[in-house]
Amino acid sequence: MSCKCKCACSEGDSKAADKSKEVLDTVKEYYGKVLKKTSDLKTDACCTAKTRMAKSAKDALAMVHDDVVSRYYGCGLIVPECLEGMKILDLGSGAGQDCYVLSRLVGEEGHVTGIDMTDEQLEVARKYQQYHADKFGFSKPNTDFVKGYIESLGAAGLEDNQFDLIVSNCVVNLSPDKRAVLTEACRVLKEGGEFFFGDVYADRDLPEEIRKHKVLWGECIAGSLWWKDLYKIAEQVGFSRPRLFAASKISVKNAELEAVLGHSKFVSVTYRLFKLPQTKERVTEVVYNGGITDFEDSFKLDHEWTFKKGEAQVVSGEMASILKTSRFASKFTLTATDKLPTVAEVVMVDPFEYVARDTTENGSKCCPDVKGQSSKCGSAAKVEGKGKCCGGK
Repeated sequence: MSCKCKCACSEGDSKAADKSKEVLDTVKEYYGKVLKKTSDLKTDACCTAKTRMAKSAKDALAMVHDDVVSRYYGCGLIVPECLEGMKILDLGSGAGQDCYVLSRLVGEEGHVTGIDMTDEQLEVARKYQQYHADKFGFSKPNTDFVKGYIESLGAAGLEDNQFDLIVSNCVVNLSPDKRAVLTEACRVLKEGGEFFFGDVYADRDLPEEIRKHKVLWGECIAGSLWWKDLYKIAEQVGFSRPRLFAASKISVKNAELEAVLGHSKFVSVTYRLFKLPQTKERVTEVVYNGGITDFEDSFKLDHEWTFKKGEAQVVSGEMASILKTSRFASKFTLTATDKLPTVAEVVMVDPFEYVARDTTENGSKCCPDVKGQSSKCGSAAKVEGKGKCCGGK
């Protein structure tokens, strides 16, 4: 009996491995061979949720080499706050645009590692390491680019508790094994570390017809996770509950692809996941003291919580743990209290409902007009949602 069980599992594992390899090969070919520029994309799914780009990020982006920018497939950036001196990992770093922006923002004492599985992209990224160090006035490069798979960071030499922050820009959906990605991300983060990432999510568990469509895989759609599953996986691998930072509706303006997708809907969402200690914090009164570059007067942590400088707010135990153990700790004063939280947090936020509530600020562009990037992310692209400009890959 045990032998049959073992054989059955082995056969199932083999089939799963074959399917994963097929997906990875499809993605590798699409981003290494097929795509040459952003306008080659057939949908706007590679645009992450719309957020206002901070001045320091805009300034850094303007300094990135044109060759790197030209190999960037998407629009906008994924740039969190409070980055000085941080050690950052970018999952699916491509030609290195986001890495170089982040390397400028972390400063000479910080470091940015990019991991990608595509030789063509890595070649471009590595070519300009010294160029950007010189451009930023650093004595040596503070970046490195490793070849590997985001499901197997250990195989690429990335160690436990190595990074303060992980970012990813519309890449996790391209993985055939999201659980492995989140498990590895949690492993390599330090306690108090954050996974800040933009990705595409579906309103349902997608049927096989969509899952096996090669173009939709490359377009960041076929691999979309049902948004509810993210909450389950995050809890199971050791992350805090996902905190929605921004979200935008995705419109697929391609008749052939629309026919395949049927009634399935998609959103681009930026989430924050934290690796918190086991010790639980109590409800706490907090005051933001300022000091975060570009966000001196107020700091938005998620769609529910914006902290204004000098204003006391009462937060939940989990939020208290985030502010106490993360890179934001030095920017807040925390005091024990018996008061009720200022905001009654919603444990599971439906991003589709969130976007539906926030349609009054729609822009005509899915991303800002920045160097080397089209204001449209694909053919007849349009992203709808809250904000002024979007993130991207």
